[in-house]
Amino acid sequence: MPKKVLIVDDEPNILLSVEFLMQREGHEVLTASDGQEALDQLASSRPDLMILDVMMPRKNGFEVCAEVRANPAFSDMPILMLTAKGREAEMHKGISLGADAYITKPFSTHELVAKVLELLDRRSAGGQGQ
Repeated sequence: MPKKVLIVDDEPNILLSVEFLMQREGHEVLTASDGQEALDQLASSRPDLMILDVMMPRKNGFEVCAEVRANPAFSDMPILMLTAKGREAEMHKGISLGADAYITKPFSTHELVAKVLELLDRRSAGGQGQ
């Protein structure tokens, strides 16, 4: 059964390329171009995993991550932050807010696909976080 992946990024080129990668892996893909749209999507679609950018309009990825983790309905949904914000302090902030993984842009497509698979497998096995 295909897994549902929500990709949240305000850069159309990134959104399209990650969407293509996830579809190629057999996942059902949902997209959002800002943080508020991502939260709206969550309420209606119940994805299995979220790939989340940090720098976005309306609500940034850190705010979205914190709101998602505060909602018990999504406590076990893996969040992978995919962002140009690559300083150690920002990575620590993302993980401390509840992200399960943090990949910086530019990114390796192989690394992204492998991390998504790992997080989905971990969720299926009932595991939590890194």
